[in-house]
Amino acid sequence: MVYPMTVAGLRRELPICPVNEHLSIAGFVIFGDAELTVACARELLKRAPEYDYLITAEAKGIPLIHEMARQSGAKKYFLARKGPKLYMTGVFESTVHSITTAKEQHLYLDTADAALMKGKKILIVDDVISTGESLAALEALVEKAGGIIAGRMAILAEGDAQDRPDLIYLEKLPLFHPDGTVME
Repeated sequence: MVYPMTVAGLRRELPICPVNEHLSIAGFVIFGDAELTVACARELLKRAPEYDYLITAEAKGIPLIHEMARQSGAKKYFLARKGPKLYMTGVFESTVHSITTAKEQHLYLDTADAALMKGKKILIVDDVISTGESLAALEALVEKAGGIIAGRMAILAEGDAQDRPDLIYLEKLPLFHPDGTVME
């Protein structure tokens, strides 16, 4: 089963993936799809509020934020990692409960990056926002670092995220019944 949709002027067929016995979602992955990544970055930048830096969570937002930085001429963006790395000077941590991950996750931000965020306008970017858990974890990291949240952007808003007035996104992505029909 697939869900056909057009995003940033490009048509894609998204596979319908079961989450549990009552819910399925359309799998939207920009990894490996350079054409879609470039187009989505361009369209998001047209709608972006003023910001100093971009941030995303590992991993699916990485190609998008990189392309947004490249197109906008930004020399630096931030990445919240799923695990602390040896090269980090220290870490800030936040907890995440994502719809696409079975267990609790943690996001980590390098304290050196956090120092650069202090007092700066930070634009949070992701590929898909659904429950808002990953977004909330990123917000917590930005606020803990002393950054100012400039806005929240995603390529797609899924489920309840579609009704968020604080979210800028390109397209709505419905939730699905296990048989692949759209939930109303």
